[in-house]
Amino acid sequence: MTTIGLIGAGLIGGTVARLAVAGGYDVLLSNSRGPETLQELVDELGSHARAATPAEAAEAGDVVVVTVPFKAYRSVPVEPLAGKVVIDTNNYYPDRDGHFPELDDGSTTSSELLQKHLGAAHVVKGFNNIFYRHLQALPRPAGSPERSPLAIAGDDAQAKATVTAFLDGIGYDAVDVGPLAEGWRFQPGTPSYGPVYSGGDPNFMDSPGVPANVDTLRRALAAAER
Repeated sequence: MTTIGLIGAGLIGGTVARLAVAGGYDVLLSNSRGPETLQELVDELGSHARAATPAEAAEAGDVVVVTVPFKAYRSVPVEPLAGKVVIDTNNYYPDRDGHFPELDDGSTTSSELLQKHLGAAHVVKGFNNIFYRHLQALPRPAGSPERSPLAIAGDDAQAKATVTAFLDGIGYDAVDVGPLAEGWRFQPGTPSYGPVYSGGDPNFMDSPGVPANVDTLRRALAAAER
């Protein structure tokens, strides 16, 4: 059974963990505050979940989800992630993270910075354009007409194939946007961030979640402007 390591266990991380366990995966959860702070979530998830340190989650995960505030990306352990597939859920919010000039001027993207930090890991951007409540509400079986897609971007084709298979295992299709440099197309402030999964309602956090389709997501991605 594939083990999903999680570095960060907040709203998105906890939701991914729930979906992964429901999909038959083992999960290893970690955060910056210590394994003991994750006991309630581990108890909720049951025998397929346990808590660890970030280094342990990185070491044990077959696929590792990095879901920490962007400003903390340099704290992600490097050595145990060498050669591994890493799903980056981070978003850059200057009000929270402080200003990064290279992101403000569009010369790079947040996922490219994580890739540069991790070196030999294979970073795939994903889970970052959907509200956590919608992520929990919208999984559907393969073939369902109500199955929603999630956008991914990455520089390694095999890594993206691995992430696509994981998304399939938790109830989602994938839309490959291209290399990490194209990840800006589903960052905060773009048409594909949020309202795609609320039926177009710009106040997407007030929506219970509305299934999207591939064409809707592709149109939103194509409409993104820098």
